[in-house]
Amino acid sequence: MLSGILPVDKPQGMTSHTVISVLRRLTGIRKIGHSGTLDPMATGVLPLCVGRATRAADFVADSPKQYMAELTLGMETDTEDTTGNILRTSEVSVTEAQLREVLTRYVGDIEQIPPMYSALQKDGRRLYDFARAGIVVERKPRPVSIYGLELVRSTGENRWELKIDCSKGTYVRTLCADIGRELGCGGVMSALRRTYCGGYSAEDAYTLDELREICESGRFAEILRPTETAFPDLPDFRIRGIAEERFRHGAPVYRRHLPEMPEEGIQMRIFGENDFLGLGRVKNGELWCEKSFCEIDEA
Repeated sequence: MLSGILPVDKPQGMTSHTVISVLRRLTGIRKIGHSGTLDPMATGVLPLCVGRATRAADFVADSPKQYMAELTLGMETDTEDTTGNILRTSEVSVTEAQLREVLTRYVGDIEQIPPMYSALQKDGRRLYDFARAGIVVERKPRPVSIYGLELVRSTGENRWELKIDCSKGTYVRTLCADIGRELGCGGVMSALRRTYCGGYSAEDAYTLDELREICESGRFAEILRPTETAFPDLPDFRIRGIAEERFRHGAPVYRRHLPEMPEEGIQMRIFGENDFLGLGRVKNGELWCEKSFCEIDEA
């Protein structure tokens, strides 16, 4: 079974699930999953996990993200972006200096109230189901982290391009709406492109047109990124012999099986003689498998 990570450049107007459906048709592979959705309005890098690499989806989804977003001032909508119904418009008299000052208030650990048009659930229903029925329900603030928020340039009258480095769970359209509210004139997200996710950049991602050509020429296996690239920040550790066999079967690897035991408590990418085995960590002097990517698990 083919396994690996495929960074796709998602086109505008298509859901993440539709992208997966297209790839399943092109490759004939059913076991394909995404690592966190992108709204249909958004474009950019969408890492897809193929085969055994679907076990890495949650890890990629939990990783930091980078976005390029366009903020349009002077309006508010029910979706917090330009796809929604306009609730109000305002005159804008905001200077670049004022905008830059407000942006500094949103860097760091902040709280966001999730938008009504989102897939979060309340009482067993998606928030967007309530929203489409005209019902507004109470949402609790959620903590997120904004690692960087940069004003890149003006893209037109009352429109500004922002570069955002953030944690998982960040709603960029809510960030734009909050900034506009702070400025007193309202704001919405008018464009969004994800440029980085889980170690994969938009520059390295494949468009659907490119993938159709690649699949037709039988080169799909060549472009899959190794599963271990989903964990770029973890150190590597290689094991052999009986240590590899025990790790493959989920058994603890004892000190007598290793010439040198890694440091206690550090998560690592574990490699066998020839391939990536999974994620491991030393606990109480024993090496344990925390997430297996071994072929043996497919039996």
